[in-house]
Parts: sequence; structure tokens; C-alpha cells
Amino acid sequence: MQALVTGGGGYIGSILVPRLLQEGYKVKVLDRFFFGKETLASVSKNPNLTLIQGDTRWFDPKILRNVDVVMDLAALSNDPAGELDPQKTLDINYKGRARVAKLSKQVGVKRYILASSCSIYGFREGQLDEKSPINPLTTYAKANRLAEIAAKKLADDKITVTMLRFATVFGYSPRMRFDLAVNGMVLGFFKNRQIPIMRDGTQWRPFIHVKDVAEAYIKVIQSPKEKINGELFNVGSNDQNYQILPLAREVAHAIKIPFKKKWYGDPDTRSYKISFNKIRDTLGYKTKYTVEDGAKEIYENLKKGTLTDSLKTKTVEWYKHLLESKKTIDSIVIKNTVL
Repeated sequence: MQALVTGGGGYIGSILVPRLLQEGYKVKVLDRFFFGKETLASVSKNPNLTLIQGDTRWFDPKILRNVDVVMDLAALSNDPAGELDPQKTLDINYKGRARVAKLSKQVGVKRYILASSCSIYGFREGQLDEKSPINPLTTYAKANRLAEIAAKKLADDKITVTMLRFATVFGYSPRMRFDLAVNGMVLGFFKNRQIPIMRDGTQWRPFIHVKDVAEAYIKVIQSPKEKINGELFNVGSNDQNYQILPLAREVAHAIKIPFKKKWYGDPDTRSYKISFNKIRDTLGYKTKYTVEDGAKEIYENLKKGTLTDSLKTKTVEWYKHLLESKKTIDSIVIKNTVL
């Protein structure tokens, strides 16, 4: 089987791509590589890997030839980054992915999997499932929802389409991100001996380890089409729904640091507690890693010096740097270049 992973050099992609290669798949990666190609250094010499520097909005459809499954991850990631340039966020996260899905069907790709987000739920009381009303509050969330709608319309006997709404991801990745809740908390403890917490700490979030995200893709790829075609799945685990303040205490306990907090920002307007029963009951999917596991691995890497909080590990700050250096999202038109 040959897979195409858009955004394969990103936080999730740099874990997913090696996992796909481990399963014996041939993998093409389509990415702008704004964060560098070194995130895939561990597998760069694998003969089954092809790196293509390009953009989902204007790549040559020939890239999709002989591809069996597309995993569409390319996006300007997270809510704050999405607000830096809302129109570009819609262009890339919605229109770009809608284009990938449409071209996949036209070229004859058999399966298309969209990476979406539980942020679509916005602010809701109670435990929410795939049938619950949504409330996308940010450009990032709205773009995800539009991409879901565009993808679902394509599902038929010719192409199997699946939408995955992921919980907030955590854990170590070669393309490390410290702008995610658990990861940022560990860094705060390491550097300042206190955890930064967005006010007011009562907001709910679901969480998932980045390795469990990769396993979800493997599970979907290997599932019969009748179970996944046109289906939407929340991806995570019920026991990893946390309120932010108790989450911070758990992180402190995991890395054996006395708990001390530092509030920041305005009160968070997002809060959602999610049910992950559907993917568990339909596909038999279960997560393996806990917040404790993720916190420990990041903390140990920080202590060893094998991980640092460079500018590239903070998505919003890195995008701002690109904008200030006039390397905007569209300033460099990259042709489809096989690296």
C-alpha cells in the first residue's frame, strides 16, 4: 500500500510517517517544511519514503497517482495560530484540504482521511459525542468544520472518506510543540519551577498522546470500508478528559515537582468534555499512553538536553517570525520538488 501524508513533517506527521514505514507502507510526504526536514531525519534514508516540498493549494495532482490512501494533516495548527491571518487559515485548512480530497477522488485514491479537531465543539456542557451540536469559536475550528463537510460529500463506492476529530495532543515528537497544554506545562516546570495555566482552570479538554494519534490512523487504514466510509470519529479516551487545573496537578505529580501555578491570559472561552465510545465500539480502538507517560518523556528529554524550547517549538512565534522576515505563507511559491 502507498500512502500520502500531507503535513507529514509536522508534530503528528513526524511520528505517523515512521509508524507507517514500520508497517511496511510506501509513504509520500507533501509538506512546505516550514519547520525543516530534519523532523524526519530518522527515516530519511528509507527507500520507501519520498519527500515532496509543495503546497496543498497548488500541488500537481500527478503526485496522487498510485496512492491508495491520503492522510490529510496539512494545516496552520491550533486556535491562536489560526488567528494570525484568518483568511490564510481558511485557504489552507479548508480550501486546501477540500482540494486534496476532491483531487484524491478524481485520481482514483481509494481512501481519504481528514485530520480534524475536537475544538469544533467550542463551549458545551455535558459529555459530547459525534451527534452533539457543535460550536466552533475560532477560525481554526470553523475551517476544520468546513473541511469535514467538503470531505464527507465525496464519500461513495469509489472513495472511502473518514473524518477524525482528535483530542488535544501531547507527548514528545521530533517536531516538538510547546504551545500545547501538557507540553507547555512540563516546560514551565522545567524552566521556572511553576506551571503556566490559562484562566480559570475549570475548563474541560480531552487529551491524547501523539503516538496514540498515529495508532488511530493505522486502525482506520486497516478497518473495513463499511465501518468507516462517511464516518466521523472523535479520537481519544474517556479517561483523559481533564479540567485544566487538575491536569496541571497531575503533570506536577508525574515529574515529581512541587505544584506551583502561574495564571496567564484571559478566561478560556473553550470547554468541552468528549465521549470516545464510537471509535472504541466500532473499531476497537484504545489509547495506550497517559498524561503521566507524556509528561515524563518530555521532562527527561529536557533534562538530558536532547530537547530544547527553540523558536520553532512554539508555533505562533515561529509563524510570526516568518511573517516578520517577509517569508509569509504565500511569499515563496514552492513547486512540487522531490527532495
